[in-house]
Amino acid sequence: MGQQLVFDLPLRTAVGRDDFLVADCNGDAVAWLDRWPDWPGPALCLYGPAGCGKSHLLDIWRSRSHAAGVPAGALNTATVPALAAAGAVAVDDADTPGEEAALLHLYNLLRERGGFLLLAARQPPSRWPVRLPDLRSRLNAAPAVGVEPPDDILLAALLHKLFADRQVVVNEDVVGYLVKRMERSFDAAGRLVAAVDAAALAGQQAVTIPLVRRILDRPHDDDVGSVEG
Repeated sequence: MGQQLVFDLPLRTAVGRDDFLVADCNGDAVAWLDRWPDWPGPALCLYGPAGCGKSHLLDIWRSRSHAAGVPAGALNTATVPALAAAGAVAVDDADTPGEEAALLHLYNLLRERGGFLLLAARQPPSRWPVRLPDLRSRLNAAPAVGVEPPDDILLAALLHKLFADRQVVVNEDVVGYLVKRMERSFDAAGRLVAAVDAAALAGQQAVTIPLVRRILDRPHDDDVGSVEG
């Protein structure tokens, strides 16, 4: 059995028992969240591709700030006052707002009351299809920080953590095999580890490269992220 590598990556407690691993790909975003409430303005935008951990970061910030949370598509002017009353609001999928006037109203209310707005999106605000000039100017003035997909080191550390959470022992060669072939996202890592664990339990066998290869090669399996057919 190969020796497991030790990764010097700090853990950030999120919600429940989950941890968030901090690395170069998300370090700037974590640093900005650590600065709260000492932000230069009321709003901050996190942007990056699906699966890079933006929603997890929103959950971490919501836990710290006791913020309300809402997907942008659910925003409407009738519910904005109740959301703003929380003093802090996290909006996911912010580049697809259902009502631009509602997002503008939310921003203005929070600014007037000394509150905070955290937005998560796939693109920076400068690329959002915003039509309202006042909303566009406010969004473009807000700091925007990118979150990149996890790199090899972070993916390996994440896989080790997820397997350890399930009390599953894996060799380093198995983790290396997965890192080179899996979809590069936090969500895919969770689905993959769950599938490998289930297969190992069903077959009453250890987690080996032949086992994980079978999982990765499953055709049209929506529960496992893989870059190989």
